[in-house]
Amino acid sequence: MSIHSIGLRVSAVIMAGFLIQSCSKPIAAFSVQEGTQHAPANVKFHNESQKAKSYEWDFGDGKMTKDTSPEHRYTASGNYIVTLKAISGSKKNESKQVIQVQAPHDCLVQIETSFGNMTIQLYDATPQHRDNFIKLVEEGYYNDLLFHRVISGFMIQGGDPMSRNSNPAVGLGGGGPGYEVPAEFVDTLIHVKGALAAARTGDGVNPEKKSSGSQFYIVDGKPVTEAQLDQYEASKNFHYSQENRADYIKYGGTPFLDREYTIFGRVVEGLDVIDKIAAQKTGRADRPEKDVKMKMKVIK
Repeated sequence: MSIHSIGLRVSAVIMAGFLIQSCSKPIAAFSVQEGTQHAPANVKFHNESQKAKSYEWDFGDGKMTKDTSPEHRYTASGNYIVTLKAISGSKKNESKQVIQVQAPHDCLVQIETSFGNMTIQLYDATPQHRDNFIKLVEEGYYNDLLFHRVISGFMIQGGDPMSRNSNPAVGLGGGGPGYEVPAEFVDTLIHVKGALAAARTGDGVNPEKKSSGSQFYIVDGKPVTEAQLDQYEASKNFHYSQENRADYIKYGGTPFLDREYTIFGRVVEGLDVIDKIAAQKTGRADRPEKDVKMKMKVIK
């Protein structure tokens, strides 16, 4: 056989291989990180596709992406049909899986703002405040209300129904649903940064320290020292646990408010959002010059 003939055969084999490869369809395949997912869940997807040049993901909750191996956040429990399309030119192949996201272990509420979202865990140790807050959230009571009073290094306050579409000249802080909630003081719940607590009227008109039916604040706080905690213990005749002390030293807070206002939850995601809101320029009565609206939902 001549060298020319061998060259022709090699070229033919190469060309045939190219044709087979170019005619083959991409193969879509993916797997999901192991373990039980509880809302809110960040689910990592591992792309195991072959012969594809691009991808399209549909996460089953209305969100999509073209990332290769994405991570997606599910904010509610349920069964989601996830679809991956593997694409090569005009050829496509699909793979589908059902992703199950279970309800959270704890009672969680998400607060949405223009500065980001905060996830708050509500405490079972304060059931009256927990249940009242959930009821109002599910009724849509807080949607479009303002954080009407913010003080950097102290707290951000909201929940006044009079703040919805309010004129900047209108004084806020006196509105509510028309009832109060009995105080629920728990020694182990402290005003560490991120603590969710109920606002209330002063001791002169409210010696029982009853809480506002809707107004709340989230602690921003300042650094706290061991000496300060010793001082508060002596003045209020109680003792912080080692865990409480460690939290105050690590995160800061407002310990002088302990046993004065009912704490019924804590921000578990989005502490940076508190700082962003607290840093806003304010005018009269510590109201942000630019409205900071909220929207809430119970994570189920």
